[in-house]
Amino acid sequence: MEQLLQSQQQYFHTGRTRDVQQRRQALQTLIDGIRRYELEIAEALRLDLGKSHTEAYATEIGIVLHEARLALKHVGKWTKARRVRTPLTHIGSKGYVIPEPYGSVLIIVPWNYPFQLAICPLIGAIAAGNTAVIKPSELAPHTSTLLKRLIQELFPPSFVTVVEGGIDTNEALLELPFNYIFFTGSTSVGRIVMQTAAKRLIPVTLELGGKSPCIVHHDADIELAARRIAFGKWTNAGQTCVAPDYIYVHRSQHDALLSRLQAIVQQFYGDAPLLSDNYPSIINDKHFTRLTSYMEGERIAYGGRHDRDSRRIEPTILTDITWESRVMQDEIFGPILPILPYEDLEEVIKAVTERPKPLALYLFSQEKAIRQQITERISFGGGCINDTLMHLATPYLPFGGVGESGMGRYHGQFSFSTFSHEKSLLVQSTWLDIPFRYPGTRHALKWLKRFMK
Repeated sequence: MEQLLQSQQQYFHTGRTRDVQQRRQALQTLIDGIRRYELEIAEALRLDLGKSHTEAYATEIGIVLHEARLALKHVGKWTKARRVRTPLTHIGSKGYVIPEPYGSVLIIVPWNYPFQLAICPLIGAIAAGNTAVIKPSELAPHTSTLLKRLIQELFPPSFVTVVEGGIDTNEALLELPFNYIFFTGSTSVGRIVMQTAAKRLIPVTLELGGKSPCIVHHDADIELAARRIAFGKWTNAGQTCVAPDYIYVHRSQHDALLSRLQAIVQQFYGDAPLLSDNYPSIINDKHFTRLTSYMEGERIAYGGRHDRDSRRIEPTILTDITWESRVMQDEIFGPILPILPYEDLEEVIKAVTERPKPLALYLFSQEKAIRQQITERISFGGGCINDTLMHLATPYLPFGGVGESGMGRYHGQFSFSTFSHEKSLLVQSTWLDIPFRYPGTRHALKWLKRFMK
């Protein structure tokens, strides 16, 4: 791995990755490769997570193709130096901000969206002019193997490569002097990544998680809310970092929302979700056991059935839940949805703000004042009004966490910015040399005060 990093650093120093035309060519090569491999990518995702081809395309393949096309179209503009204003004290000079690549970057990928969360950061790294090492999750082995084969076919390892392995491989890679680290995963592992990077002062982006709330106010369109919450919660069987983790619903709408959620689940997955071709499975036995334990001793209002052989758990709704319940102690990351009623919105604001800042927040309300109150008083990474998940799917919005839910942002131009250092440059004139900046100039203080107002 040390030799691999050295070869990438040598390749970077040749200047080839800085050439804008080379970046465009690499992005086009990536797009063409993904198109050719679409069926194999979808099959790998089916084997790892039980995803249908439709869900695989909607949540992984299609998203990265859109991101790559956007970068291909705009990378020439993004790389240009931006001229900025200069103050009166700098009369005759010109100021510029110049984006430049960091060098060699490490991208550590989770298992829940093992293709999308490898390729989306890679697009930003390539567009910004870096070389990259991708470390896929060993918990999604079919996608990991597919990624390695795809990248080997498309790029020389001195430019982009995939390194497979487990925790030992992660630890070994983190000890190397990369110029940037992009990590997506749990908060606990994110702390380790940041501690290790700090030893070498390596900048990091941490895309983590947390308990993302969904608030359904008394004026919400319940039919629409139920459909969009069900989509956001049970896509990928709830194994989504921005899935609604729990619902706070106004007590007047509690029963109606519960009834509509049950009906929507049946529309999506039929009467037997465990047998549905459209419903994914849990990644492994460890997470299956963790998730089923959350249901023990709780009131299951809907669902609850599960099958260990297929690692499937029905869309499940829990009621009579409190913050002391075990299911409310950690991010659920699965198809279990607790519902808590509220009377006063202040209860919700207090409960959410007393806890770590969530990665996402969703609010269903028609009232502008309620929307403003929630978005101004609660800090969160990003979210939606009257929808779920969809903010993640647009490359024109930055995606990232805050506090324990992460740091940094990406998607679209924000990915380019993440993998670029913005270098400042002042081009000073030679025809004008203001004397009062130098020691010993008569009346220097008077002139300084006049120019620096």
